[in-house]
Amino acid sequence: METAVAASGTSREAGQPDLETVKARQRVAWSSGDYAVIGTTLQIVGEELCESLALDVRAGQKVLDVAAGNGNASLAAARRWCEVVATDYVPALLERARERAVAERLAIEFREADVEALPFADGSFDVVVSTFGVMFAPDQARAAAEMLRVCKSGGKIGLANWTPEGFIGRVFKTVGKHVPPPARVKSPALWGSQARIVELFEPHARSIATAPRSFVFRYRSPEHWLEVFKTYYGPVLKAFAALAPSAQAALERDLLALAHEGNRATDGSMVVPSEYLQIVIVRN
Repeated sequence: METAVAASGTSREAGQPDLETVKARQRVAWSSGDYAVIGTTLQIVGEELCESLALDVRAGQKVLDVAAGNGNASLAAARRWCEVVATDYVPALLERARERAVAERLAIEFREADVEALPFADGSFDVVVSTFGVMFAPDQARAAAEMLRVCKSGGKIGLANWTPEGFIGRVFKTVGKHVPPPARVKSPALWGSQARIVELFEPHARSIATAPRSFVFRYRSPEHWLEVFKTYYGPVLKAFAALAPSAQAALERDLLALAHEGNRATDGSMVVPSEYLQIVIVRN
């Protein structure tokens, strides 16, 4: 077996962010609200990733879904008769994924695990996937190294990540103007740029294929979208909770303005495309 990819060390140099503290806060954020309410609307992204010509999952393949959330990619792979393991470090999200698998009578193994420290041997999986999940790992290099480590030589890593320029990327920027992110922690939206993906994966990749895709947020209105995100999407919920009432009103105005700007509907509903990058890496 090929030598395992080395992950970044755990020691922290002076001036570097405390990524373990950042991760702990993230876990609290993702445990708040109920991301599954939003996650289930994104199911088509997992289906399209599994069906893409580049990833092209096959029945019988061993598939690992990291930062699986409520299981969109896991369910998509299981529908194609893959042997699927779904992991996340938020137990409540895995429970939502388990409920969905039971309802659809799909065989999926669920394990609580951190993408930065996966509890699997080197080269354990034919395919490793993540849809809008691994991009939030604080230590991006370690997360990439772990995915590479558990993917077998010649195997594939399939990702779907919001781009910095797309609607959700701009939501991140807008929230960040009101509630600044941790200093010196790289933006999750970098995972939606080809340059960052090449930086993280190219040394251990036979090939990297990227393609811009679009997911369309469809809600009753921009106000309805914001109410859902404020209630169920942990990072947005926590951002509003951190602000005084007057500052909350300012953030609400900016997010609604962004939603109205991107809205292509003319009947009062919300139809906003959000660009993401679909990525398939073939392990060398």
